[in-house]
Order: sequence, then C-alpha cells, then structure tokens
Amino acid sequence: MSEELLTSEEVAQLLRSTPRFVRRLVAERRIAYVKSGRKVLFEPVAVRAYIDSHRVAALTRAEHRAELWRAA
Repeated sequence: MSEELLTSEEVAQLLRSTPRFVRRLVAERRIAYVKSGRKVLFEPVAVRAYIDSHRVAALTRAEHRAELWRAA
C-alpha cells in the first residue's frame, strides 16, 4: 500500500472541521473508512471522494433566476 492512512484528527484538519464531525460522518456511514482494531482510519482517496461528492456548482445569473421562478 503506497498511501498512508489518515486519522480522524487529520481528516478533521483537511475538512477544516472538528474530530466530532468526522466521528458523526463515520457513524452515519457518509464517508468510507477502514477499521483496525479500535482505530478508525481513512484513505486519502476516500476523503477526496467525500469532498467531491459534496461539491456545489456555481450558477450563472440566468440559472439562478430560473431556479427562483421554478420555486415560486
């Protein structure tokens, strides 16, 4: 295995969040992880996949107006 596994604390730093948030992601199975004994570890590609799957694309002004009209 060429990649090193990340700890919850390291993932929290990457996400700029708290270790508690990362534990919640694990409990809700919203991020892939590896369990080694009592340790929960993360592959860097899994963290990248989580970030990419939660990316929100920007709208153009015309797309934004269309969204507003659809909601009304």
